[in-house]
Parts: sequence; C-alpha cells; structure tokens
Amino acid sequence: MSRTGRLFQLMDALRGYRRPVTAARLAEQLGVSERTIYRDIQTLAGMGAPVEGEAGVGYLLKSGFFLPPLMFGADELEALVLGARWVRRQGDEALAQAASNALAKIAAATPKDLRDDMAETSLWVPLGLLPSDGSDQFVRPVREAIRHQHRLRIGYCDENGNASERYVWPFALAFLEGRRLLAAWCELRAANRHFRIDRIASVESTGHRYPARRHELLKVWRVEQNIREDS
Repeated sequence: MSRTGRLFQLMDALRGYRRPVTAARLAEQLGVSERTIYRDIQTLAGMGAPVEGEAGVGYLLKSGFFLPPLMFGADELEALVLGARWVRRQGDEALAQAASNALAKIAAATPKDLRDDMAETSLWVPLGLLPSDGSDQFVRPVREAIRHQHRLRIGYCDENGNASERYVWPFALAFLEGRRLLAAWCELRAANRHFRIDRIASVESTGHRYPARRHELLKVWRVEQNIREDS
C-alpha cells in the first residue's frame, strides 16, 4: 500500500473512535508498526488534520472534520446496501427515506458513480419481518423521543393482558427479528424496563426533557444487561 493510501486508512480508522485510541491499537488494526503510526499522525497533523492527543495517551480526530471518501471495497458496498435495505423494512417511513438519501449521497461523493453497483448488489432482506398489528406507527414517535430525550406517556398492555399508563424516559430502541423493544426508565417501577412496541396502545410526548442524561441511562442499562459499549 502506498503511503498516501495508508494515511487515508489511518484517517478512516480514527473516525471510527469516539474516545482517544492508542497507537498500539491503531497499529494492530492497520497491520503496521507503532513507529509508523506515530510518523503518520505527525504527517496528518502537519497537513492540517485536527488530530488531538499524544504518545502514550491516545489520539482522537475532532468531530466535524470532513474527508472525501475513497472508493468503497466490494464488502463495504454490500454492507452499506444491505444495511439500508434492512432499515427500509422497519416500518418507519422517515428512517427508510433517510437510508435511501444516505446511499445516494455516498454514491455521488465517491470518485466513481456507484449507483449501478448498488442496484446490482444481490443481498436482500426477506419480506414478512414486520408485525401486521399496526404497531409500526409508534416507531417514529418513540425514536424521536429518544433523540430529544423527551418524557413519554404510553398506554401499555403487559404479557398477561393488564393495561396500564406509564411515564417513561426512553433511551434505546432495539430492532429484533419481527419485534421492536423500547428500553426506558419507568417512573411507575422506578427502574429500567423493556416495552415491546407491539404491546403499546398509545404514545404521547410530554414535550419536556426527562431529568437525566440519555447516555447515563444507557450506560447503567448496559451494565445491567452485561452489554459491551461497542456492541
């Protein structure tokens, strides 16, 4: 690989981390020596790339830095298309349109027009994954409440058929095989609870932020569920 190609690869690697990453980790990921990483970091900094950090601590690429993408490999292209096609099957029209728009932007931003390659990708998401009970209408309001950290009032029916009204602080939404699962702090139970979207009868946003930080709720939930942060 040329030195220029390696620099672009290092930039891509740095963009994949939200927290400082060590030169040792980058060297292992890219298959080069730590000394090479140190030299390349200095080169990138000299070229104006906003790389922060130092040897022994770690490096981080500041947010907001735009780098035109390189040509995507076959596996990368298939992953993008398959992911977008899966999103389109989730019953959220806004998210489905966003997936299509994102693919169009990616295709237009690459050195080669990838629209034909994307259309010919033979990886598909099977039909029939969505529940037919109309519960998909609640996916978007729940998703938006998570984004804005808004307290929700939901009508819910548990597995025994008992109906209740809950005030919850939503912080995560899992898309499972044919099911969607909301993770939220439940005021009634004073604990984190999971709510199946297909058992929700009504959703109403209070329009107010809940008195906690979403990432802190998510952090506690991950510990409770023994889920790694990079999962």
